[in-house]
Amino acid sequence: MFFKTMKKSLLFIFAAVLLSSCSSYQKLLRSDDSAKKYTAADSLYKAGKYKKALALMEQIVPAYRGKPQAEPLMFRYANTFYNLEDFYLSGYQFERFVISYPKSDSVEIASYRSAKSYYELSPRYSLDQKDTYTALEKLQGFVDKFPNSEYRPNANAMVTELKEKLEKKDYETANQFLRISDYKAAIESFENFILDHPGSKYRQQAFYGRMEASYLLAINSVPYLVQERLNQTKKYYQSFLKYFKEGELKQDADEILQDVEKRLSQYNTEN
Repeated sequence: MFFKTMKKSLLFIFAAVLLSSCSSYQKLLRSDDSAKKYTAADSLYKAGKYKKALALMEQIVPAYRGKPQAEPLMFRYANTFYNLEDFYLSGYQFERFVISYPKSDSVEIASYRSAKSYYELSPRYSLDQKDTYTALEKLQGFVDKFPNSEYRPNANAMVTELKEKLEKKDYETANQFLRISDYKAAIESFENFILDHPGSKYRQQAFYGRMEASYLLAINSVPYLVQERLNQTKKYYQSFLKYFKEGELKQDADEILQDVEKRLSQYNTEN
């Protein structure tokens, strides 16, 4: 019985303290005391209570613009968005911080987190990649500006990941044209892929895909174009063979070539 009573008393005291704390916070939000809000926002930020800190910061940021306290405040303001995973705003606010305080000791980490914010916004490869291109630009800018930064390995790793995402996007786009039998578009897309991504892990598939699309275009063409397009397929086969003589798709490429040769032999017989 004693412990039950004690437990109820503690819960009552905790609830009272909590209500008092909430009441004080709400009262502070409604006040005009920027100094108290600055101190409270700093304490809440350090305690990891980012949403409450943010509400106070948003009220006092205009009041401290141009003052000595503005620099740490604006960094915490940007970092609060970052910690809340609001990456659109953290990227933007960190950029503003770097522009406003170029000599700050926090410029390097602000630049890194701005770039990383854009990286976080990059969508899966099947969607529009506008944010991915922006992230690559920001990350490359960071690496160029801070070549000896401790964050450089992470930035380079993100750049590699984003480039691979763009490669996959372009490769799958070409493949999609092949699947829907738009062979001309597939050939053009595979050719662009080969030019744009010389070191890609999809390079062999792209060379093979170009040849396959050319072959399918040829055998589905009107009669007077078939021979010319079969000969073009042979040229694509030679390009494939030049780089992937021992490749895993060599056998498939050979099978296409055999059929091409068989079809072309008919033209030679007729001639």
